Amino acid sequence: MNVWIAIALTVAGCYLVKLAGLLVPAGALERPLVQWLAALLPVALLAALTAQQTFSTGGDLVLDARAAGLAAAAVALVLRAPFLVVVGAAVAVTAGVRALGW
Repeated sequence: MNVWIAIALTVAGCYLVKLAGLLVPAGALERPLVQWLAALLPVALLAALTAQQTFSTGGDLVLDARAAGLAAAAVALVLRAPFLVVVGAAVAVTAGVRALGW
């Protein structure tokens, strides 16, 4: 029963957040500061998610094959490789490091 209560509260919360976003006046959204923050927020969230998923396992700080894959992706980005090449480099390096047993 507790799971269904949690699901219902989550649904209600999501709906209220969506409704609050629709009720914001257009003038408030046109402010330069709001537009600047809205442009930077997805980048910051993605960077935080990437760091958490790469360097954390079960609450512990780790340095493993995922870090090598991230480094390979960063090098590919610096070299201005296409997105699929960046992802492929990260996958290949991560798989290679894991295959070596590190």
